[in-house]
Amino acid sequence: MDNLTHSLVGWALAETGLKRRTRKGLAACILAANMPDIDVFFGWAPWAPLAMHRGFTHGLVGGVLLMPPLLAGLLLLLDRWQISRGAVFKSGLPMNAGWLLALCYLGALTHPLLDLQNVYAIQLLSPSSERWFHTDGLFIISPWLLAILGTGLWLARGRWKRRARRAGKPAVAALAGVSGFIVANIGISALAWQAPGNSPSHAKPDRIFASPEPLLFWRRDVIWRERGAITQGRYDPLHGLTALVEAGQPVADNMTDPLVRRASAADPEVVKFLAWSQMPVARIEPHGCRTTVTFGDARYSGPALSRNFNVSATVPTIAPGCPAR
Repeated sequence: MDNLTHSLVGWALAETGLKRRTRKGLAACILAANMPDIDVFFGWAPWAPLAMHRGFTHGLVGGVLLMPPLLAGLLLLLDRWQISRGAVFKSGLPMNAGWLLALCYLGALTHPLLDLQNVYAIQLLSPSSERWFHTDGLFIISPWLLAILGTGLWLARGRWKRRARRAGKPAVAALAGVSGFIVANIGISALAWQAPGNSPSHAKPDRIFASPEPLLFWRRDVIWRERGAITQGRYDPLHGLTALVEAGQPVADNMTDPLVRRASAADPEVVKFLAWSQMPVARIEPHGCRTTVTFGDARYSGPALSRNFNVSATVPTIAPGCPAR
């Protein structure tokens, strides 16, 4: 999910009343909700689980277990530094290290739960497993979530300023609404995953994704792989709960081609891309005694690699008249 959504979820948690449990409670909730995305600054790291976006820092070990104490420690150090400089805190709240740590854990937990909802997926069990998990419950930026959370926060902050009873109730309602919205959409995606098998082709995919549309959230762009071929379709539960509304023709992913296999190990960027890609596809373009292989991910570029989300490698062509390599 986008960092605005992550921030709003952390903020909503704080506005339920949790921010009043300790000084820097609001900061703990919002920063912890965004903390796992620190991996975008470690793409250079020699340790693959850390260099992989949505890898170690998004998993149960790195993101949920190990990172919250680090954030809590930094916030405690910041608080002490501010006190040493004579800072006066308007909230009047005491520093409670236990609550600060608890809020860091709670905020951090929301991050993988949200990122789990879209087709980008996360390595939830990293570093012990490179398996990717996804529920396909949300588009990467959901205007519906932004609207629900924004409304809840606006109402809750107004109630806090008026010192109303149960001032955090709108924030609680917003979080409940977000949870219900996500659960409903996971159910729709589960139906979309079954749709190819219930279509006339009776497909048996070995990998499938069902991406929601941003506004018409009940619709799904379905893409699946079966025996080395990629097929795209559209699913709409309003047109039936078991079948695709439409489906295209299968297109070979070319990943078993000998030239593609050679190209897949020819360049470090390609190796890194394929470690991340979950539905790789390749386009082969011969140029005399050299062949350029362009890799993409069918989740974003489609079998035809019509967008720029790809990497390329050039390898020698083994053909009559070409020098032996």
